[in-house]
Amino acid sequence: MTRFEIERFDFSQEAVKVWAPRDRRNTNWPVVYVLDNARAERDVVREGRLDDVYVGESRNAAARMHQHFASAEKQHLSTIRVIVDATFNKSVCLDLESYLIRMLAGDGSYRVLNRNDGITEADYYDRALYQKTFREVFDQLKSDGVFTRSIPEIENSDLFKLSPFKALTQDQAIAVEGILEGFFADLESDTDSTIVVQGEPGTGKTVVAIYLLKLLVDIASKIPTEDLDSDSLFSEFFVDGYRELLTGINIGFVVPQQSLRESIRKVFRKTPGLNPAMVMTAFDVGFADDNFDLLIVDESHRLNQRANQPSGVQNKNFSVITQKLFGTDDTSKTQLDWITAKSKHQIFLLDVEQSVRPSDLPPEILRQLVSVAKATRRHHPLLSQMRVQAGADYVGYIRRLLGTGSTGSGALVPKTFEGYDFRMFDDIAAMRAQIRRKDAEVGLSRLLAGFAWPWTTKTDKTAYDIEIDGTALRWNSTQTDWIASSKSLDEVGSIHTVQGYDLNYAGVVIGPDLRYDPIRRSVFVDRDSYFDKKGKENNRVLGKTYNDDDLLRFVSNIYAVLLTRGIRGTYVYVCDPALRAYLHKYVASA
Repeated sequence: MTRFEIERFDFSQEAVKVWAPRDRRNTNWPVVYVLDNARAERDVVREGRLDDVYVGESRNAAARMHQHFASAEKQHLSTIRVIVDATFNKSVCLDLESYLIRMLAGDGSYRVLNRNDGITEADYYDRALYQKTFREVFDQLKSDGVFTRSIPEIENSDLFKLSPFKALTQDQAIAVEGILEGFFADLESDTDSTIVVQGEPGTGKTVVAIYLLKLLVDIASKIPTEDLDSDSLFSEFFVDGYRELLTGINIGFVVPQQSLRESIRKVFRKTPGLNPAMVMTAFDVGFADDNFDLLIVDESHRLNQRANQPSGVQNKNFSVITQKLFGTDDTSKTQLDWITAKSKHQIFLLDVEQSVRPSDLPPEILRQLVSVAKATRRHHPLLSQMRVQAGADYVGYIRRLLGTGSTGSGALVPKTFEGYDFRMFDDIAAMRAQIRRKDAEVGLSRLLAGFAWPWTTKTDKTAYDIEIDGTALRWNSTQTDWIASSKSLDEVGSIHTVQGYDLNYAGVVIGPDLRYDPIRRSVFVDRDSYFDKKGKENNRVLGKTYNDDDLLRFVSNIYAVLLTRGIRGTYVYVCDPALRAYLHKYVASA
């Protein structure tokens, strides 16, 4: 039985004066409230105009409203909704406030005016019971026009997953706090700095980057007289001194992958203080007229060394930028060198074992970057697994299965992961059907594959790219935001469309490019079955050639990335019979 009430009235002093005396709880009870300027005609959202919304909690809602009336940033708001429940306490209200902020940011119809430092994930008595009430609150607010999408639609969206309004894990919070302390100390002493955030797939590197960027712009724009909640996370940085250190700061956010870059820009368009122009390529940084105070680089392992680029224009630009920055076309310079030359402070988020192409930064450069950060106490590891519900052991297990990287050694013992659907299919059609069923149930379920088939449909849209046992499939028809595209359920995504993204269920096709030698008891690469030209070409500029061992590292890393996309489950189909037999020892059959 619903115990809460939602009262709606105008955002005006007159309306609050009438409302406040009606119930003692309006002035002396923990409540949550929503302020917005939503227009009657929500169709204007489609024209790119967003409503503003602010969510708060208070023990004296009437007094808190008067504080909002004095805020210049909220003068345009028009509606108040107050959520009252006789059983609510402070902990419940903080949790509901955080829940509504996260959901409103993911809905996509609003600019959320809140700071992100108050988002909590604290446990308390009967939390699970209260969270059922939260969903009822959501439904009632949706029926009143506050939300425009369902809970599953919101939770499966990039706007939700890449939103800065996140509750951080303990190690993410420790990393953000450590970054801020070091960064502000370096600003105060006018010392250049390089910070490294290191974590395996699913530890939330991109979440930390976006959260941190939003936090910095909020601190920089803090109004000195603004009321603060001293209990909020990172409140100590919203005091005198820190804002002044950030005055006029020029920040850029470098995202090497095209698809992820465009998704993040969508989030920034809907977030006050963040601008899609902040989201850049390394080439954008190199050509920028001004230098940056701070550059945050996501997926830093995908920065390029000097190599043959995807286009002649980019090859020319690589040379032009290097000459511009260093006075000569020094082919030893990488995009990492561009970043450090164009900024006083850098934050690199990386995983050495996610390099997937020869043009990516070599492992030795990345490891040196980590080593320097550790020596200067500017290294922040992320350990908690945020994506895969199988837990942190799953990533290491996958890497050991494929023999990749530093976690690829040691005895391999078959494991099961309770609550996680990890299975191998011997029938590609059956796996495809299961992915479709899961997409119908929970959404965001897709087929993925290594680049073991030519991209025929790039020039012939009527053709098929992948044919296995009578099942014909096509590669992704777009590189940008493929996962959310209308055709994605009927297509197969490559590494370049999914690195950095989450799925609920991933069906991974391991193609004939990765095989198993039962005599040597090791995986090996079939060079002729690997069709990413940029993924195996030699580097003529640097005089580097890539043998089969080098190529095996890239291909194995690709499959390790693909096999760690699924939140709820991962399905596997293997083309090579010997590799299939080997993996059957360690992955349960469907």
